[in-house]
Amino acid sequence: MAEKNRKWNVSDLPALTGRTAVVTGANSGLGFTAADALARAGAHVVFAVRDPERGRAAAARVNGSTEVRRLDLADLSSVREFAAGWDRPLDLLINNAGVMMLPELRTKDGFEMQFGTNHLGHFALTNLLLPYVTDRVVTVSSGLHRSGDGVIHFDNPNLEGSYTPNRAYAQSKLANLLFVLELQRRLTEAGSRVRALAAHPGYAATNLQSHTASRLARLGMRLGNRLVAQDDRAGTLPTLFAATQDLPGASYVGPDGLGEMRGAPTLVGRSAAASDPAAARRLWTLSEEMTRVRWPLGVEAA
Repeated sequence: MAEKNRKWNVSDLPALTGRTAVVTGANSGLGFTAADALARAGAHVVFAVRDPERGRAAAARVNGSTEVRRLDLADLSSVREFAAGWDRPLDLLINNAGVMMLPELRTKDGFEMQFGTNHLGHFALTNLLLPYVTDRVVTVSSGLHRSGDGVIHFDNPNLEGSYTPNRAYAQSKLANLLFVLELQRRLTEAGSRVRALAAHPGYAATNLQSHTASRLARLGMRLGNRLVAQDDRAGTLPTLFAATQDLPGASYVGPDGLGEMRGAPTLVGRSAAASDPAAARRLWTLSEEMTRVRWPLGVEAA
């Protein structure tokens, strides 16, 4: 751990030689900067990306050990194919990829795109890979988990008839935090040493905002990127901190600045809805039903 009175930075990453990490969405934005930093620290980094050609171009820019594998989180058959091809220990899984405030769309399996990609795809991937994970799972959420309705719409997770881009995005990011909460409970119950943690980047300037549904929102975000946001390398620090520091399971890491918009990584709070163990268990059950992927560790958590 870095000295107590100094801000933690990427230079504080420990040596990761001999360790393997999977980073979803590693071809651009926060995923790329996380993958780049982990590889430079010595890890072998697997770029889990929807477009292998773009993934190979990104991996070629990294000074370290990398490989590229196809993964489309909006297609559960692709998630299953990725997991079926995995056959070795995995130290670190970083659930980073995501979509943000899209017009109303569906995944290949018929789920609302943001909930399906940001939560269900990663839920399935994590459970399918979990028998191989040796250290931790880090899932990237957002401070916007507090926005929207602030709840999971258990009876209508696809938001049929009530869809708005913000409501759907907020639900998916709230789901990320509830997933981590219940995943850690189950890991503890099963006697596993694996830890589940969450992180959020604050306001980081990436290409994620360029795909929002509203032209006005895109313009506003471009302005915010120029005036308020930190760059993607600063935005990825909470993820790297969660991935490498000795933190309790279910921890949530974000920037330490005003409104958690920017700054050095630190432990941060979450909404009451994101801390609800009953909602976390209910979401887990719903996610198993929707994905047909179940808890894999041989001990069915109570």
